Amino acid sequence: MTQAGLEFGVLLRRLRVEASLTLEGLAEASGVSVRGIGDLERGRVATPQRRTVAALADGLGLGRTEREHLLATARAGRNPRPHPKGLRAFPRGIDDFVGREAELARLAALAAREGAGIPVVVAVSGPPGTGKTTLALRAAHELAERFPDGQLMLDLRGMDDDPPDAAELLLRVLKALGVADRELAMTGPQGHPGLCRQVLAERRCLLVLDNARDEAQVRPLLPGAGDSMVLVTSRRMLTGLESVHRLSLGTLSSAEAAVLLTALVGRERADADPGALAEVAGHCGHLPLALRVAGNWLATRTGWAVRRLADRLALEERRLDALTAGDLHLPAAFHLSYRQLTPAAARMFRLLSLVEGPDAGAAGAAQLTGQSLFDAEDTLEELVETGLLDTDRDRYRFHDLLRLYARGRLRSDEPAGDAEAARSALHRWLLENTVMAGRWYEPDHGAPPVTWRGSVDLSSAEHARQWLQTEGPNWLAALRAAAAAGDHAGVVEVTEALHWFSDQWIFWGHWPEVFATAARSAQALGDPLLEATHLNYHAWALLVCEGRHHDSLARSAQALAAALLAGDPSQQGWAHKYTAWAFRLLGDYAAAVRHNREAATLFEAAGDLHGALQCRVEHDQILVDAGRYEESIAEILDTLSFLDEVGDRVEPHIADFTRTNLQVVIGGAHAHLENWSEAATHLRIAVDLCRASGNTALESRALVHLGNSLLAAGHLAEARDAFSACLALGTTADPTRLTEAGERLTALEATP
Repeated sequence: MTQAGLEFGVLLRRLRVEASLTLEGLAEASGVSVRGIGDLERGRVATPQRRTVAALADGLGLGRTEREHLLATARAGRNPRPHPKGLRAFPRGIDDFVGREAELARLAALAAREGAGIPVVVAVSGPPGTGKTTLALRAAHELAERFPDGQLMLDLRGMDDDPPDAAELLLRVLKALGVADRELAMTGPQGHPGLCRQVLAERRCLLVLDNARDEAQVRPLLPGAGDSMVLVTSRRMLTGLESVHRLSLGTLSSAEAAVLLTALVGRERADADPGALAEVAGHCGHLPLALRVAGNWLATRTGWAVRRLADRLALEERRLDALTAGDLHLPAAFHLSYRQLTPAAARMFRLLSLVEGPDAGAAGAAQLTGQSLFDAEDTLEELVETGLLDTDRDRYRFHDLLRLYARGRLRSDEPAGDAEAARSALHRWLLENTVMAGRWYEPDHGAPPVTWRGSVDLSSAEHARQWLQTEGPNWLAALRAAAAAGDHAGVVEVTEALHWFSDQWIFWGHWPEVFATAARSAQALGDPLLEATHLNYHAWALLVCEGRHHDSLARSAQALAAALLAGDPSQQGWAHKYTAWAFRLLGDYAAAVRHNREAATLFEAAGDLHGALQCRVEHDQILVDAGRYEESIAEILDTLSFLDEVGDRVEPHIADFTRTNLQVVIGGAHAHLENWSEAATHLRIAVDLCRASGNTALESRALVHLGNSLLAAGHLAEARDAFSACLALGTTADPTRLTEAGERLTALEATP
């Protein structure tokens, strides 16, 4: 009885049991005698013949991988090779390794899968500089003891102009694993892939294939059976590899970046100016390679304060050049990937640096390059595959340092006229789509005309809202560029289309700028009606978005003067409406009532139903704020009835917004009267309406009022749910309501 025989016997018995076969059943299926199978399973036969093993594999109905494993185990008994137990061909690791706990834990869990007979292959990918090799080395050193038959690391030099091919790499692996030259010669190069799979199937080895160029270079080196583990690192995702575990690396967290820099520069210097240390980490984009370059720079310049490097890196145009330390040169690391791109992908990479927002969609990228949408998507995916672009939910984003590198390539590789033409095409497309999307929310507009052919889906108000919010930073940049170029008519057209939409996204943070820009453009056009209109919009933004009540009053006064000059009663009405709103918030209810009545009269004269409706809502709100709660409830119910009466004469989204607002207001009135059940009923209706329309600003307000009412009524669990739901809305909610919800939850947690 030999060890090799026992290993084969254990494997054979396991496969027979898994196939639900008795000895007799396997004998009948394979043609091998019952006694013969029994001797094999007991390890009494050390060297089973290949034809016998093949017959057993057929009888068991094994797939390719399991069949190869069974044959390899039998071969090990016939031709035992010396196992190079001392093989540990790993380079020196890095002592100041930081972070990646989750990734290391996952690799350790995969390595612990002993005896499965299925090799573990892990593809570690990520942009240049994320520390793929460092992670693989760290994992290899930690896992080495699990692989007693040898550990080997190969640099596949995937970024070189002439990397080694699979045949050369196979020969290096086979020699490292102790395969004799005679056996290599006997099998010949064509047999080396099978021989490599056989050797790895017989052993428990750890193989690190670092810096792979593509799937073709790696695939022949991967075992099909056995208990070995292979770590493959590559800047590419190696999407074509089958049956592999995937590990994608990104940047470090802020805390991890600070720990790494501290380890490199020393605790004393780091603690002397932690703010500067955080700035250095931020300028490095928390990218491990950039952090190491910056840390090494400071470590070798002991006379430098951390602040000095932080200020040096603050200059974007010099940041990449500053991130060089000895032979560590960050731009060079990026260039290795850039030079392997196809011409179309290289141009896309350069032109994407023109996008002012944090990310772009495929349709916007297509406008930059002039490609069709499908071609642009393919080009973007090439950039993602090579690690030069991140993607999330159909949006594409640069790492900050890669964006700087792309801008450098744009200056050096793209003709200036072509770059400017691409920027203009993108801006024109953004503003055209902004107008079409915004008009979904404007009276007398709605859906785009049937003649409009766009590259984004604006087939519903909800799709339009999503596009406007997703592309907000980009169309805002295009609007700024239009204003700077003196395209005042274009600026006014865009902002006019966004007027009613702004109620859907109140706390975006940029409406005061948008409407102030439009007011300046309207003034430049010398049209008093346009000027009055956009001054009124700006008064609203100052009042609602920033709470600048007195500044809003001043802007409303300017709007009223322009509206009087234009002889337009509707804009005069809006000036009085916003004035009334500001006075109400300032607590001057008499002035609020006076201006609101004047606004209502003007709207009636102008036949402005939407304006008249908002005056009714303002009147109801004044009653609540003035403490006339029972009266306000009756008036609000009357306004809701009026809404039902006018029907589709009011734009649907304006009607929905108004109903929602009224439900919040009447809920607040009931809450003041301590009618908690009635308050909660109305506020829940408001929350449902908000969710249907996607208006998170109003929803946050309704949820906080609902939570407060439930809390007062003693329904603590429901109140907690309401406050938690408010916090979950995130940055698009009313920031004051988020703060209040957080405070309420903290107080509830402290409640016994």
